[in-house]
Amino acid sequence: QVQLVESGGGLVQAGGSLRLSCAASGRTFSSYGMGWFRQAPGKQRELVARITSGGSTNYADSVKGRFTISRDNAKNTVYLQMNSLKPEDTAVYYCAAGTNNMNIGSWGQGTQVTVSS
Repeated sequence: QVQLVESGGGLVQAGGSLRLSCAASGRTFSSYGMGWFRQAPGKQRELVARITSGGSTNYADSVKGRFTISRDNAKNTVYLQMNSLKPEDTAVYYCAAGTNNMNIGSWGQGTQVTVSS
């Protein structure tokens, strides 16, 4: 299993930006599908964005046009650039590694993102 460590969360005003990073251990990072999930209080964990081993991306409708997922295989890192943040984006954000269709094998510990109005 790959180990994942997220960073980059914090408090930001509505309309602001944050970039989350997820550093992965292991030599096979490039073969994993990677995803960012989030979970708000009282809600189920939901997929925000995913990127396949080949670089194809998909986004939840709620973040399309505002969030961008990318990966740097040389650095074993996946990123989530979040722009035009809204209070409803407030959640704990989790990095995940698995297959390209998001059969998850490993989770990060989560990083809190809070967007104030």
